[in-house]
Amino acid sequence: MNRHIFVLQQVARRSFSSTTRRQVDNKVPQNQKLFQENNGMPVHLKGGTFDGLLYRTTMALTVVGTGFVVYELVKAAFPKKK
Repeated sequence: MNRHIFVLQQVARRSFSSTTRRQVDNKVPQNQKLFQENNGMPVHLKGGTFDGLLYRTTMALTVVGTGFVVYELVKAAFPKKK
């Protein structure tokens, strides 16, 4: 039991240490330059093809959902006669 606690302490000490082996590059200035560039594109599409795909998928799901809601409202407003 004590061995497990000791190992856990070592792992915690390593993961919160200030001397890390891998340094993460700061990409914020590059992204700021990309998104602040005045090229006529909307900001939600400046991220590339994945942003375009995500935008189109969101719009398609919105249109399908709106159509389904309208269909259900019409179906509820005009019930079938027996």
